[in-house]
Amino acid sequence: MGGLARQFGVGAIAASALYAIIRVMFPPPLAIPPQMTGKTAAALNFLAVHSGLLTCALFLLAGLALAGDYGVNYDEYDQRQIARGNLNYILGRADHIATSHYHDRVYSAVIELPLLLAEQAAGLSDPHYINRLRLTLIHLVFILGAFFCYRLTWHLSGSRLIALLALLIYLLHPRLYAHSFFNSKDLPFLSMLTIALYLLERAFRRDTMGAFLLLGIGVGLLVNLRIMGAMLFPALIAMRGLDWFYAGNGPERKRILVTAGLFVLTAGLTVYALAPYAWTNPLDYLLTNLALTVNHPAVWPQLFQGEWRLSDALPPHYNAVWFAITTPPLILLLGLVGMAAIAAQGFRRPGAAFRNTRLRFLLLLAAVFLLPALAASLLGSVQYDNWRHLYFIYAPFALLAALGGGGLAAALSRRRRWRAGVYGLAAAGLGLILLQMAQLHPLQYDYFNFLVDRNTPDYLRTQYGMDQWRFAHRAGLEYLLKRHPGETLAVRVAEQRPLLTLPPAARQRLRLDRYARHADYALNSVIDRSQPDLAFNSLYRRPYNNTLTDLRPLTAARMEPAAAAAYRELYRQAVAGEPIIRADYNVYRNGNRLTFVKENCSPEEPDAWFGVRLFPHRPETLPPPLRRRGSYAPFENYGVRLGRLCLAFIQLPADAGGDLILQRRYQGNYGAAGAPWWAELYSLSRPGLGELIAEYRRKAAAAALPSVHPSTEFRMNGGGAAVGAFAVFSDREDGRNRLLYAKEDCAQDEYETPVTLHIYPENRADLPFYLWQDGFDNRDFDLWSYGGRPGGECIAVVPLPDYPIAALRTGQDNRWEVSLYPSTEPDRLRETYAALSDRQPDRRAAFDLYWQGNRLVYLRETCAAGDTAADFFLHIIPVDAADLPAEWRDAGFANRDFVFDRWGGLFDGKCLASVPLPDYAIAAVRTGQYVPGQGELWAVELAGGQ
Repeated sequence: MGGLARQFGVGAIAASALYAIIRVMFPPPLAIPPQMTGKTAAALNFLAVHSGLLTCALFLLAGLALAGDYGVNYDEYDQRQIARGNLNYILGRADHIATSHYHDRVYSAVIELPLLLAEQAAGLSDPHYINRLRLTLIHLVFILGAFFCYRLTWHLSGSRLIALLALLIYLLHPRLYAHSFFNSKDLPFLSMLTIALYLLERAFRRDTMGAFLLLGIGVGLLVNLRIMGAMLFPALIAMRGLDWFYAGNGPERKRILVTAGLFVLTAGLTVYALAPYAWTNPLDYLLTNLALTVNHPAVWPQLFQGEWRLSDALPPHYNAVWFAITTPPLILLLGLVGMAAIAAQGFRRPGAAFRNTRLRFLLLLAAVFLLPALAASLLGSVQYDNWRHLYFIYAPFALLAALGGGGLAAALSRRRRWRAGVYGLAAAGLGLILLQMAQLHPLQYDYFNFLVDRNTPDYLRTQYGMDQWRFAHRAGLEYLLKRHPGETLAVRVAEQRPLLTLPPAARQRLRLDRYARHADYALNSVIDRSQPDLAFNSLYRRPYNNTLTDLRPLTAARMEPAAAAAYRELYRQAVAGEPIIRADYNVYRNGNRLTFVKENCSPEEPDAWFGVRLFPHRPETLPPPLRRRGSYAPFENYGVRLGRLCLAFIQLPADAGGDLILQRRYQGNYGAAGAPWWAELYSLSRPGLGELIAEYRRKAAAAALPSVHPSTEFRMNGGGAAVGAFAVFSDREDGRNRLLYAKEDCAQDEYETPVTLHIYPENRADLPFYLWQDGFDNRDFDLWSYGGRPGGECIAVVPLPDYPIAALRTGQDNRWEVSLYPSTEPDRLRETYAALSDRQPDRRAAFDLYWQGNRLVYLRETCAAGDTAADFFLHIIPVDAADLPAEWRDAGFANRDFVFDRWGGLFDGKCLASVPLPDYAIAAVRTGQYVPGQGELWAVELAGGQ
């Protein structure tokens, strides 16, 4: 009862707050006469005057009832951390804003901080009620923005009917409606932009100091939510500049300048006051914000039009296509009509755009809709999860769509029936959208319109990213609870968040774990490329005949007879051949389907989990998003029990080729004592990794390998490694494309110790910009992520990037570490030496120095290994200090210190190294050798261009 009362209390407070805000700011424009000739006329007049407010109230009440149906989004933990970091900083509990990532400090806490304070004020601790409160308050902000959309449209059109149409269009976008509950970033920005646009129109309509002061506060809030809101600054300045130009001489011009200045000052102060990170470093706050907008570091694979693409390499039409296929057709049509009408007015009366405030504002709405999407396409900004980073452009589009509908009705004003038909069709279309939203609930965020195939099974999920938020997991669990009332169920699912948002009573009926033993059901996300392509007896179907979750029974007792028969038929097909691996589970290969079989599987035996990692011979054959890791994402599946028969199936890609690492584990952990598991290697084509490992085993058996073995592509710099270290060498066929780690008699703790791998590129520009300061690509990993421990022998295959590598550093904490450098063949060194034969050195010192184009060559004619043992320093002074990375500008030079083996080697008693220089203009370089802690051994300076 306490939880129910708390929910009703939150709802009542939210509704009262919304009504109070609106009534204080917007008193009724038309007073209801105290005496009416008829009650019907009074009621109709009341409904007309308050239609927007009543509609918002109805949607708010519906939202209060539906909020509990949505789950927690992926970013909620980080968003709450941002709020806590800002709150601790504001209260003086910390001297800096602590967040998960450096750039998170610039994110706004304008929404998250009130949510955190409300949670604390209510004294909530159960995750279900915390989530319910958050969803309710976020939705309240959305409803508030919708009401401002109504008010803005009414002032622009003078028609409450058109304003009501705009309000319904705003509220009835299926994707945005669902996001209005759980998305605390994109949807509040949409609402605040709508409010800011209203305040902008109001400021020019009233033209008072107070109106521009309020506008400055609104735009400051908008910019604080997202830096993109700064686009209203040049718009207002341009519009105010036109007013100043046409005002003529006199006090009017002075008032225009004062109001414009007041707006800029108020907006700037608001941004500063509400951004704690800006209090100590406003410039860094601004620059970091801009950098995140243009080039966000989140680079993730995106499924778009049937192809996996990286989020920083999407086609220019990405947002346009997503907008077109996820917006209801009626709204698209009305929006296009509205855009065309505004364009026609602008072309027909171009001069009016400079004088007519209403037309200028309509053109501004069109610009706010078009320009951000165009800028994102031209700049190649990082985009992911459909067009959600541009959801804010829907505010002007909804208003233009309503004006388009009103324009159509006005064009048919002489024929009343036709005009009524336009509004009737609009009402019917909006009703159809509402019906579709009800059918999709609570998964409206995966709405698609008829522009894509919604009927062919699995079409959508193989063409476009769906359910990135994994909310269908929660719906699947609720389905099971209804299907088995009163039962306690064990469900295998990787996601834990869906369970946390269920009511406490429902959580007590579920044992939810990725490694749940003897589970009744398995719940997988079928949109993830890592999941199997088999879904027998899928109980939980979503609209469009697409399964967002693969919900399957794992025991014959839970299956329909047809499903059990289908599994047994696949078993008979598999065992007709010979297994490729014989173990407690034999593995059979039928085409690209792998079948794991155990024919005498006792009921007491723990359930098993199976995984396959596929490494093609050449990483360039992988889809672009997967080339960095050098393998497909792991293919995983759970076992199915059919009496004494245990089965698992994994489907590989149709064009699969290369090497497989197959793994089998008991549910629970990755191989602790008493929980046996195995991992084996299998090559789909020859020659491959299998031969390379076999060769290593033969050499190791003949005691031909040291503890760290130099490969043909990389060689070790100085000394050996700790006893018990791994042999590390590169794939002989693929060159530097991947590394092989191998060790015989590998203990369990050695296998479970993470491995460090730092990759230093020849050119720092090959790194993502956020790694420039570190100077290396950190690819630390766990051995089980890239290999296995078959027969007590540790094997891992790790992909390397395509760019030229200067050095690698790898090892295991407190066990061993080794640095590897690309082999510089003596023939290449001799070629470089021959090219210097007709030149005098640019500077003589312990080494002769030659400046060759964009490289600096170090040569010592008579040389021993000890001459190159000391480290080399190389300081590059640019002509323009702006060319330096930010962390080096105070020093005034780029530090390229190195060890000799990284860039050269010994041949015929000579030492030669060739070091690349940056491509910007260089004023001078200073170089030499030094011993850390002791000082320089020698040093010289060369002027640029020598």
